[in-house]
Amino acid sequence: MSVQPPNGSSNAFVWPEEGLNAVPDWLYTSDEIYQRELERIFYGPTWNYVALEAEIPNHGDYKRSWVGEAPVIVTRGADGNVHVVENRCAHRGAEFCRSLTGNSKEFICPYHQWTYDLDGSLRAVPFRRGVKGKGGMPADFKLSEHGLRKLRVATRNGVVFASYADHVEPLDQYIGPEILKDFDTLFDGRPLKILGYWRNTLYGNWKLYHENLKDPYHATLLHTFLVTFGLMKAGQKSAMIADPLGRHGTMASAKGDEEEGVDQKAVNKEMRKMIELELEDGRVVGFVPEFKSPWTVTMQTIWPNFITQRELNTLGVRHIVPRGPDSIDMYWTMFGYADDTEEMTKLRLCQSNLMGPAGFLGIEDNEAIKWVQEGARRSVTEKGLTLLGGRDEGTSDTLITEAAVRSMYRYYRGVMGL
Repeated sequence: MSVQPPNGSSNAFVWPEEGLNAVPDWLYTSDEIYQRELERIFYGPTWNYVALEAEIPNHGDYKRSWVGEAPVIVTRGADGNVHVVENRCAHRGAEFCRSLTGNSKEFICPYHQWTYDLDGSLRAVPFRRGVKGKGGMPADFKLSEHGLRKLRVATRNGVVFASYADHVEPLDQYIGPEILKDFDTLFDGRPLKILGYWRNTLYGNWKLYHENLKDPYHATLLHTFLVTFGLMKAGQKSAMIADPLGRHGTMASAKGDEEEGVDQKAVNKEMRKMIELELEDGRVVGFVPEFKSPWTVTMQTIWPNFITQRELNTLGVRHIVPRGPDSIDMYWTMFGYADDTEEMTKLRLCQSNLMGPAGFLGIEDNEAIKWVQEGARRSVTEKGLTLLGGRDEGTSDTLITEAAVRSMYRYYRGVMGL
C-alpha cells in the first residue's frame, strides 16, 4: 500500500507486499515518519506515562518528565491534586525547570522571571506596567491568558498519565480489561516505595522496544541467563496477551510450571544453553509468592511509552522517551511497597540486578535492538520478517509467535495512515 508522506515530500512510503508479515526499514529510519508519529501518537489521543505518585508525595513536589520529546513537569499542588504542565515558559519558550526533582511553591523562569503556580497559572510578570510610563505589557494583557500549557491528567493506583489531546478515552478504557488485569496486580492501591533509578540512551527506534516485549520468541534464545538458571523455558506455561486493538501487550510466564507433553531435551536442542555457570547468590532467581496471579513474570507494554515489569520479586517501570528515529532515552524506576519488610526490600534490590541497562537481562535487549537499528540503517535489504505464527494476531498461548507484533502494526498503520 502506498501513501504520500508528510511534510510535502514527493517520495512514497510503500509497505511490503507481505503485509503484516514484514516490516519496512523506513519505519525505523525515516525522519518524516518519526515526525508524524510525534504528532499522531505521542501528542495525539493517547495516554502517556509521566510519573509515579510516590515520586511527588508532598505538596510542592515536582518531577521533570517527557511526553514524546516534549518536556513536561509533574507537580503536586497545594490542593493535593496532580498537575502536568509543559516545561516551556509562555514568554520566550525557555525550558525553565532544570532540576529532575524538587519541592517549590512556584516556578520562576530564570530568563525574565515570569512566575507560575504549580498548576501552571501565571502569577507575576516583572515590569508588567513598564517604568515611568514607558514600556511594559499592553493594557489588555491578562495573566490568566498566558499560563503554561496544561495537559490532561489521569491516575490509576498511583500511576500518572498525561495527554496533549483535548479528547481522549477514559484511562481504564484506554488500557482495557485484558491489560488492566496484571496492571492492577502490580499497582493494587498500596503506597509504593521508590528504591532507585537508572537512565540510559539506547540507539534504536522507539517501536523496537515495543516489538521486543511483544516478541516472546527471543526470550529463551537471546537471554541465556533465563534458560541457564531456570527462570524461563520454552515448554513452561506462558502467554502473550494483547488488547483487542493490538497496541498494548503483556508477556507472561510461570517459573517451574512446565506444560505436560513437552520434551524439554528436544526443546533445549533448539537453544544454546549455558550450563557451566553457577550463581553465588541464589536470591537473584528465588521467588517469594506475593500476588494472586498465575504468573511469576509479566512484562507489559502500554502504548506508546510505558513498560511495567514484574520479574520474580523485583518490580519496576520503564519510560520510553524518543530522541529521533534512531535513539531513545530510557528511564527506569525500581520500587517496592511501603509495607514491605526489610527482607523483602533486600530481595527486590538483589533481584534488580536482572534489570537496568547493565542487568543480566536488560543489557542483551539493548544490544539486540541496536543491532536491528544498524541493520535497517546500513543494509541494502529493505525489510524484516514477522512470519512466526503465520497470520495470527493478538493473544497467544505460545512463545513461538510474532502475533502480537503483527497486531501492533495493524493498529499503528491505521493511526499513521499507512
